[in-house]
Amino acid sequence: MGLPKEKESVMPEQKKQVGGGRAMFGDFAPKMAALTDDVLFEDVWNRPELSARDRSLVTVAVLTAQGNTEQLGFHLGRAVENGVTQEELIEAITHVMLYSGWPRGMAAMGVAKNLFTDDK
Repeated sequence: MGLPKEKESVMPEQKKQVGGGRAMFGDFAPKMAALTDDVLFEDVWNRPELSARDRSLVTVAVLTAQGNTEQLGFHLGRAVENGVTQEELIEAITHVMLYSGWPRGMAAMGVAKNLFTDDK
């Protein structure tokens, strides 16, 4: 027997998520820039099934778990813009570290510390 179907939830209006692929690479790698802006951000990030806030938490968790610190600073900033608090991000990184590995968690926390302490 499966789980009961949840009632459809209505997400509150949220800021449209926009990519920066064309600004960064449009003249150098136009297809990659277009895919980033048109597929990743225009389509996936703006789907109504998850809020931008939830997508930000998922993205930070995945980047932390995979050790992709190059993109983490950008996505930590976007997460804050999408309503995730600094405390929640620190907790998410701490939680993920215990599943993905100490070095990856420490590296991600280093990125977060630099971002959050430089802004103050």
